[in-house]
Amino acid sequence: MTDFITGFFAPWLIYALILALHLLIPARRIVGYVRNVQTKELLRYRLNGLPVMIAVLGLWAILGSLNLVSWDWLYYHRWSGLAGACTLGLIFSAAVVFSAPSTGRSILADLFFGRLENPQFLNHRVDAKMFLYLAGATMLALNLASFLSYHLLTFSANSSPGIILYCCLFCWFLVDYMVFEHVHLYTYDLIAERVGFKLGWGCLTFYPYVYAVGLWATAGLPDPKTPSLLLILYGCIFFAGWILARGANMQKYLFKIKPKASFLGIFKPKTVTNGKQSLLRSGFWGVSRHVNYLGEILMATGITLALGWPGVLVVWIYPLYYVFLLFPRELADERRCAAKYGPLWDEYVRYVPKRIIPGVY
Repeated sequence: MTDFITGFFAPWLIYALILALHLLIPARRIVGYVRNVQTKELLRYRLNGLPVMIAVLGLWAILGSLNLVSWDWLYYHRWSGLAGACTLGLIFSAAVVFSAPSTGRSILADLFFGRLENPQFLNHRVDAKMFLYLAGATMLALNLASFLSYHLLTFSANSSPGIILYCCLFCWFLVDYMVFEHVHLYTYDLIAERVGFKLGWGCLTFYPYVYAVGLWATAGLPDPKTPSLLLILYGCIFFAGWILARGANMQKYLFKIKPKASFLGIFKPKTVTNGKQSLLRSGFWGVSRHVNYLGEILMATGITLALGWPGVLVVWIYPLYYVFLLFPRELADERRCAAKYGPLWDEYVRYVPKRIIPGVY
């Protein structure tokens, strides 16, 4: 019972540590894209995700090296840790929703989607959305490191290169997000979504625990002997997705801050415009209207395939999650853009007819 309680409150302690480090470590001060609902001023953010993540992982490495905490401690306490993170996520989601007035929707809709658009706390030093992503990503990194440690300690010289590749690709995914943290101030999540169960519980529970579902299922399995050429192919699938997702997001970011600048010196911005509003229709945004979503799905697929256990169905929860998240989000974004841009959006759709998959859909 003591072990369960310790594991249960471990994510609480870790999230508190992440918050403390977020407040203490010097941060970049960035002006975002969305505006304060009351003042109409652009919101400002403190961004220090990468140094916070490095500090937490460094502390984990120190504790492991000194044998104060076993390298695979989080793996052995994964179920109690999941229960604790789930409880904290529910408490946080309820608190942030019920502290705000109703949006006029049903209580269930408000609980799931949230009421507050861009809550900031502690005199604007903590933005709820950006902190949730930081906390979830850092906790995921800790889980991946601990689960990998369990596999390496269990199988030693017979460990799976695929599992090592899986963790390396995920590491790239997480570090990439933190390096380009400022770019995500211009993404759908920050612009259109509110903070409720979907973001609160999602970032504190689903993100750090379910994203790692592949290791939950395979860390205790031996090397499946996946051929090296296949591992290279899976890595290529991942990086093809990364190029699409990161390239599209970076091109959009550059267009927002420097509308006339060429992306990578290659893609000269071509737009449809009504004189007041402009929509980008060149480069990545000329092949499909949400090509970054295809990139996210390809990355998740490459990571999952790298495990070498495609017949273990549970490992596919991660890429399927992206399919079920992003295809409905694309429909919602289409409605939002059609309402915002009107005839200009119809003109853009004529130039870029495919929604996500170039030449297909």
